[in-house]
Amino acid sequence: MNLKELSVGETAKITAVGGKGALRQHFLDMGVIPGAEVTVVKFAPMGDPVELEIHGYELTLRLADAEQITIEPIEKRSNSHVHIQKISHSEHPGLGEAGKYHSPDHENPLPENTVLRFALVGNQNCGKTTLFNKLTGANQHVGNFPGVTVDRKDGQIKGFPNTLVTDLPGIYSMSPYTNEEIVSRNFVLNEKPHAIINIVDATNIERNLYLTMQLLETDIPMVVALNMMDELTGNNGSIDINEIEALLGVPVIPISAVKNEGVDELIKHAVHIAKYQERPLKQDFCLKDDHGGAIHRAHHAVESIIEDHAERADIPLRFAASKAIEGDHLILEQLALDKNEKDMLEHVVIQMENESGMDRSAAVADMRFDFIERVCEQTVVKPKESRERIRSEKIDRVLTGKWTAIPCFIGIMGLVFYLTFNVIGSFLQELLKNGINALTSLVDVWLTSAGVNSVIHSLVIDGIFSGVGSVLSFLPIVVTLFFFLSLMEDSGYIARVAFFMDKLLRKTGLSGRSIVPMLIGFGCTVPAVMSTRTLPSSRDRKMTILLTPFMSCTAKLPIYAFFVNAFFPKHGALIMIGLYLLGIVTGILITLLFKNTLFKGEAVPFVMELPNYRIPGAKNVAQLLWEKAKDFLTRAFSVILLATMVVWFLQTFDFHLNIVEDSSNSILAHIAGLIAPVLKPVGLGDWRIVTSLISGVMAKESVVSAMEILFADGITSALTTSGAASMLVFSLMYTPCIAAIASIKRELGRKWAAAVVFWQCFVAWVAALAVHLICIAAGI
Repeated sequence: MNLKELSVGETAKITAVGGKGALRQHFLDMGVIPGAEVTVVKFAPMGDPVELEIHGYELTLRLADAEQITIEPIEKRSNSHVHIQKISHSEHPGLGEAGKYHSPDHENPLPENTVLRFALVGNQNCGKTTLFNKLTGANQHVGNFPGVTVDRKDGQIKGFPNTLVTDLPGIYSMSPYTNEEIVSRNFVLNEKPHAIINIVDATNIERNLYLTMQLLETDIPMVVALNMMDELTGNNGSIDINEIEALLGVPVIPISAVKNEGVDELIKHAVHIAKYQERPLKQDFCLKDDHGGAIHRAHHAVESIIEDHAERADIPLRFAASKAIEGDHLILEQLALDKNEKDMLEHVVIQMENESGMDRSAAVADMRFDFIERVCEQTVVKPKESRERIRSEKIDRVLTGKWTAIPCFIGIMGLVFYLTFNVIGSFLQELLKNGINALTSLVDVWLTSAGVNSVIHSLVIDGIFSGVGSVLSFLPIVVTLFFFLSLMEDSGYIARVAFFMDKLLRKTGLSGRSIVPMLIGFGCTVPAVMSTRTLPSSRDRKMTILLTPFMSCTAKLPIYAFFVNAFFPKHGALIMIGLYLLGIVTGILITLLFKNTLFKGEAVPFVMELPNYRIPGAKNVAQLLWEKAKDFLTRAFSVILLATMVVWFLQTFDFHLNIVEDSSNSILAHIAGLIAPVLKPVGLGDWRIVTSLISGVMAKESVVSAMEILFADGITSALTTSGAASMLVFSLMYTPCIAAIASIKRELGRKWAAAVVFWQCFVAWVAALAVHLICIAAGI
């Protein structure tokens, strides 16, 4: 029997985990191991994926993946995890752990002015971002890790100038499955921080300690921050801090990042172990009698085989041994074993598999979870079912219910868009527009009164203020949209949306996580592209970014309104709905094309934890909004500023660099004249239309303003009805604005951004031609 066949509420014991490669390793790292007990909580409204309870937390799997997991049904959970009933409240040792981790007689501190580098590592949804903000305040820098579009945040610990904390992506293990896991592992192994701050969710300690064990294997000084202790104790649970320290061999500090409790003690311990390089105590995670000692013997045998290679490759020995047993190809490549050593390694592993009855990856995962179980049995007082869990279950009955999930989602997103584009965002946008216009007028008057050269005057007013100002006016929209999205993300709702939309999107080759960027694309392509960073797969991220521009953004609405009022006044609503549907259908068709060409293969497997609903932290939301605003402003005053100056130059001068009186004599008009024959078959061969479309690259609203200037006698005198229909379709699909192109360039690179521009124009041309021919055939 496999896990797919289990019904809601039924429990089973896992007997075997199928699959292969990195995906199977990911299952094992998430706790889906032989011997684990699993209960089906519910199926998504469309029947796939399924939500499971395993090791005390909720996990989602697709049915196709669940089918590979063999189970044995049981009546009820065995409750084999015997936890202590109460703990003795002894004083927690102070700084330096009472000399336990280093002797003052042999201390060898780092030089006084050394900048102590810390890696902040933890699972997703463990409060890592909150702790990072508490540690660093506003002293943060946001960038990228080399070679990947994964955010890197660095910050200085408040009050400790010679420190630098790097907030690594939230990960579940150090296996190379996702970009985030590869980035985090490479940072820890290659950049070798002076110490690791490992944040652990105390309410979900079994799940979180798996990563802790892998970090301990790196032999880097480490302090464990037990976060959300207030929630644990609030539900009558507790953890014996001194005992868990003794078992893990590193300082353990109970904290509540949200309430800023214990953070000061955590900082002092972190700085202390980094300065004195206090490494984790040496210990065996595997018992000599566990599985007849098979795993224990194998681990030590592999260590002896690879020891000199691990030293040369500068990889911690115990970590290298675990990964070599698992068959981690990246580590094995770095070890560079010769043939005899590879044969010896395989012989040891095969013997271990035969004696333990498990394959290599499952054996290592089982060893880790056995150790975690022993730690929890001796240190954790299990809480009653938490208030947060009960609250989440009640909310989920509505928000992820079979008949209510999608209507609720549509209602919530409709409210978000209404508030963003009609109430809050639009109000703030209007204020900013008025401010920009007022400033433009003041500068215009000042430049005129100062007698500034007319070319410089035009550059400042018509180029910089007009171009950058039009793009800058979208800042309130972007910030407002991200405000609501951050509330949805931090509360835990976005994870649920991905859960119940996965089956639908998987048919197009995407995963459920892609739904949010697509929806944001209806508002603005810029934040939509930026939001794809939450997607775990590079393949899904690229496909989603390429799909997003086909979602009709609100900046195109003035174009639609302009042509509908001029040519189709009686069918406005129908045409608007048709354009949005056409964009969606085209996007889906393009995605299906990409799925079978550029991005062959299935979407990234949907293995995701569903966290409890939580109230978002005000400081976290404010910090995120500041980062997004700063990111937008950086682009506005770099790429966009340069682009506006180029367009201004082309509009203002002719080829002899004389200022033109008539825009038809400008360089831009001549360029438009060269492009016009290409658009003539679709009914858009007028150079003025081409010029308007080119100006729309700066901001889509510019299309209408340019047409009003260029077509003094009205657009109806120069364009037929079929041409207007072609224009609507072409405007829907052609290249996104410069702000969106800049966002795509940042996420995917220059080549992909250029490819998007040409691809969108090609698709727009084909679609416009089809519409134009249909209209002619129908006599429109």
